[in-house]
Formats: sequence, C-alpha cells, structure tokens
Amino acid sequence: MNTPYETAAALLPLVGGPANVTSVAHCMTRLRLGLIDRSLVDETALRAVPGVLGVVADDTSYQVVLGPGAVVRVTQEFEKLTSGAAELAARGAELRNEQRARNSTPAKLLLRRVANIFVPLIPALIGCGVLAGLNGLLTNMSWLPGVTPALSAIASAFLALIAVFVGFNTAKEFGGTPVLGGAVTAVVVYPGVAKVTAFGVALSPGQGGVLGALAAALLGTYVERWCRTWVPATLDVLLTPTLTVLISGLATLYGLMYAAGEISTAIGTAANWLLSTTGPFAGLILGGLFLPLVMLGLHQALIPIHATLIEQQGYTVLLPLLAMAGAGQVGAAAAVYVRLRHDTSIRTTIKSALPAGLLGVGEPLIYGVSLPLGRPFLTACAGGAAGGAFVGFFAMLGDKVGATAIGPSGWALFPLLAGNRGLALTAAVYGGGLLTGYLVGFLATYAFGLTGVAGLATSPHRSRGEGARPVERPGV
Repeated sequence: MNTPYETAAALLPLVGGPANVTSVAHCMTRLRLGLIDRSLVDETALRAVPGVLGVVADDTSYQVVLGPGAVVRVTQEFEKLTSGAAELAARGAELRNEQRARNSTPAKLLLRRVANIFVPLIPALIGCGVLAGLNGLLTNMSWLPGVTPALSAIASAFLALIAVFVGFNTAKEFGGTPVLGGAVTAVVVYPGVAKVTAFGVALSPGQGGVLGALAAALLGTYVERWCRTWVPATLDVLLTPTLTVLISGLATLYGLMYAAGEISTAIGTAANWLLSTTGPFAGLILGGLFLPLVMLGLHQALIPIHATLIEQQGYTVLLPLLAMAGAGQVGAAAAVYVRLRHDTSIRTTIKSALPAGLLGVGEPLIYGVSLPLGRPFLTACAGGAAGGAFVGFFAMLGDKVGATAIGPSGWALFPLLAGNRGLALTAAVYGGGLLTGYLVGFLATYAFGLTGVAGLATSPHRSRGEGARPVERPGV
C-alpha cells in the first residue's frame, strides 16, 4: 500500500496535473476535486492506483473514493503538491460559482447546506460515541470504577454542547459571523434557562436540541445581515453583535426553544411508534430505500433527525436499519463475484472494494459493481430491505437497536451500538440483520440479478480495466 504522499503524487498527473485542479477538499471517504477539463482525467489508470476504491463524478466535483482516515492524509499531501494556493483558490471560487448557478435548485441547495453544517461534526460524534460505548461496557462489567466517571464526562461533553457547534457552522454556511452563531445558540444549553418561562412552561437546558440551534443561528444570521444594512460603520462593531445576540437570544428563549422542543419530542415519539407498531414494515422500507437515497444525495436530510434522536434518547434507532442497505450491497457483490467467475476486471474491483463494504463504505461497490450492471443494484436493495425487516421485527418486540453516533455502518458500527436490553442482545440483533442482508442480497442477485448480463461470464480474456464502466452519479 502506498504512503499518503505516494498516493497523492500518483493521483495528481492522472487528473490533469496542478494546472487542471481548481479546488481540493474531502468528505468522510472522498477526495473532492474541482477540475477545469475532465477529459484530461485518465480514469482507467486512476482506478488502478493502490488505495483508490472508486471514482465518482457529479455536477460539482470529481471524487476519488479513498475511504475514511486515508482520505484526510492523502488530501493533505495533495494540497501540498498543488502549487499556487492563492491562484488555485481564486479559480476554484470562480468555478464553484458557475457550478452553483447551474445546479442551484432549492432542494439541492438545502441538502448541501444541511450537509455542510452537520458533516464536519461527524468525527467528534464518532469519537465520543465510541467512548460512550466503552464507558457503558466498563460500567456494566463493574470494571475500572475510578476511570468511568472521567470517560463519561469526556464522552458526554460534546453532545452537551453540540448546539453551539451547530450554531457556529450554520452562521458560517449562511453568511453570518460564525462566533455570533455560536453565541446565540449557547443560550440553548445554558443552565440558567431553567429560570425562564415560555408559554407557561419553564424551559430546560438543551430544549429543542440541534433543531432549536439551527433555527436560532439562522435567525441570528438574518438579524446580523439586517443590522449591517443600517447601522453606521462607526458603530457596527458595537451595535451589530449586541443586537444580533439580544434579538435572536430573546426570540430563541421565548419561541424557538419551545417550538423546536415540541418538534424534537414529536420526532422521537414518531420513531419509537414506527418501530414498536410497524417494525418489520418500517425496517423493510428504510433498509430497501436507503441505497437510492444515498445515490441521489437525499440521505443528508436524515442527519438532523439522527442528531436529534441521539440528543434525546442517547442513540438513533434509525441508523442500524439504514445500515442494512450496505449488507445487501455486500451480498449482491459476493454473488456477482461467484457468478462472473471469468470476468477478471469486475472480480478485481470486488476484491478491492469488499473489505471497505464490510466496514460500511459502500460507494466503491455501488459505483464500481452494482450500478454499472444495473439489476444487482435492485437486488442489493432487496437484501437491505430484508435486513431492515429483521432488525425492525425485534424492535417491534421491544428489543431496540440504536447507534450512539452517525457515520460508520457495517461492522464498524458494532462499537457504537446501544439498546434497551443490554449490549449482547443488541449486538446479536444487529449482527443477525447484517447476516440476513448478506444472505438475501446474495441469493436475490445470484438468482435474478444477473439475467441479461450473465454472458459476461463467457468472456475469459477480458483485460483488467475493461469491465468497470464509469457511471456518473451524484456524490455522497
């Protein structure tokens, strides 16, 4: 396996060199590049670079899938190799403006902004979630009693203040001053709000959670921008922040916190009712539709709901159901590997992408295997639906399976599992769901998913790189 520098150095000439790169960024699994001319990309060679799990092209960026962890280190080295940072930033801003003009439907803009607010928080949610799981295990086993209080404080502190981080990112995303967004939303978690009464009810710290913080920061951003339209320049530094915090803070205390609290409670109640009443059906729908949601980028809309459930209940019961989609994808890929035994190209792609798929990174299998073949994508959805129905069935019986953080799935979700009946049973139900997804995804694909493409198996002389047909899809 190449070092991060070697990977970055191998990638740069294959995307057209520094002169063709206008922006460099990354998300949880992908290096996202703005390119002037995509025809300069050598996609076949790019896919062959060790460490590259796949490539995806959408309207806004060219994306190289590297997987969690590796993408951060490779991006850092890639940025060092692209000379002329100021010129790069200027060209990138110009290109992004052009792309936004072409791709600026209200729905897409909203989802993109939701992602920009919450995705940067995922690493902290994962880290604190793992520590919370470890602390729960130590507490249940009565081990290290002198350490568990410290672990509990470390794991809980971020969630206790997540509203402030949401406010900071919201103001930043919508053109306000980030620290003012954080200041406005800090009132949501301040213990002193317990002395404030709104609509005849005493408020409680954290009421409304991330939804209240999101609304408060949005309001603060608009108040700040309004102030700057009439406050004299000589008084701006004094009046604008004061009025922003005052007006937005009062509106948050006497309206937004109460309203957001009611909505948050309704979300939690609805999620619990859905699983306790229609568990298998809910799991079937959620597990079966999640891959199409990911493909279209619509899964970003679920992030605030996950965050609300984690704040409210300590875990999100939706994520384990949605994670079953990845299990169906793994089962489908395994069936393709078995059936197309003479297709060297696609079997090589599956061998390199399957470990990542088992750990919940599904893009390489989606864009490198199931989508190009067509029908295996649908049978993968069937596997996800079966796994979701399995987990949902036990939820209806009262055995809830939840995740203390968002981001990981597959086998990587085990350290983040939580439930109401003990860790062993929670892990067993989740593991049973994964196995069900693998099995149904495999059998459905083996029996029905390769009809019409089975002839690929009769081409033993296909060379490496010919079988992976590039498909342009929206990024994750």
